[in-house]
Amino acid sequence: MAKHPEAESRSASRWLWQGKVAPAFWTVASLISLTVNVILIAVLLAVGKHAFTLKKAVSPLLDGLNENFVLMDQAVIATHVEVHDQIPVVFDLPVEADTDVVLSKDVLIRNARVNLSTGGLLIQNAPADIVLPKGTRLPIRLSIVVPVNTKVPVDLDVPVHIPLRKTELHRPFVGLQHVVAPYQQLIDGIPDSWDALCGHDPALWCSLTRDVMKALP
Repeated sequence: MAKHPEAESRSASRWLWQGKVAPAFWTVASLISLTVNVILIAVLLAVGKHAFTLKKAVSPLLDGLNENFVLMDQAVIATHVEVHDQIPVVFDLPVEADTDVVLSKDVLIRNARVNLSTGGLLIQNAPADIVLPKGTRLPIRLSIVVPVNTKVPVDLDVPVHIPLRKTELHRPFVGLQHVVAPYQQLIDGIPDSWDALCGHDPALWCSLTRDVMKALP
């Protein structure tokens, strides 16, 4: 025979309240605690399921970032720089040398002092005008300073090798590695699945949780 709703309500009230404060308090507290625990377990199960998915998605990203930051720090810029320019050259060139010059035409020398000996005639240190004929070779000593002011064309293909770790980019690359490292360690510490979380000899609660989560869509 079915109980009347009012009878059921009175029965529940008697169960919660038996005329004593302490038993009623602990009964209500137990119900609240049980409800909160059930909710927390459900939330943890949902978070655990999404945590495995998050690790599978984020772990390759962090690994790739860290690896590429290391490779960028170890990279070397190798190229060729073409230089096409004119370099100004300005200096004084001292010249000292013994050489011969050849007269290009007859040269008249006035009031030269000559010594002449011909036949029985002897003339010494006598003034005379003489002519040096064209083609005469004269030995001379050069001691001059030649000013040089010109431009020299330069065409070069210069190989360039620049290790990035020896430039100002080294510090940012290392800094990026340090930024990514804590998150990479945090993600690596998350198990990949319930099997990895529970281990080879799981506790009963972990084994049941694993089986329930695998059964869920």
